[in-house]
Amino acid sequence: MPEPSRSKPPLVAADLDRLALRYVERFATTRARLAAYLTRKLRERGWAGEGMPDPMAVAERMAARGYVDDRSFAEARVRSMGRRGLGARRVEMALRHDGIDADDSADLAEAIEADAFRSALVFARRRRFGPFAVSLSDRDLRKKQVAAFLRAGHPPEIVHRILQMMPGEELDDLPEVGHS
Repeated sequence: MPEPSRSKPPLVAADLDRLALRYVERFATTRARLAAYLTRKLRERGWAGEGMPDPMAVAERMAARGYVDDRSFAEARVRSMGRRGLGARRVEMALRHDGIDADDSADLAEAIEADAFRSALVFARRRRFGPFAVSLSDRDLRKKQVAAFLRAGHPPEIVHRILQMMPGEELDDLPEVGHS
């Protein structure tokens, strides 16, 4: 006969702090993501503490102690997504999804825009588009390539500039592109 499942007891205030500490020691996160995690845990296990729980207050305490830093998280996220060849729209959408406030993302917008062409070239190299292609693409393939660039968040003017390049064309006058 199978053993009956033992559900975990409802949470109290000390449990929320313990869960939050465990989460921030394992993952780089933002206040909004930490609060969402704690809210999910409350929904799963319930609440047995006094008053109503406030996951955002716990997240703010973690930020005040220096365990959570939205700005550092956003900077790391921007660098990481840029290395993967993702465009400004996609990066901004990810920052918004991660709960980065408008002030921090606006400060990073300049860095994102300055790196736009380079990240598009990284994307083209990864996908073997434009100057990194083996052969010239036909009309249908080119439409698919444009769509892939746009889904990755790159602006159309950069997309068309890269896709107009011939396969094997030298990139001497273009910014440096690292290997991915």
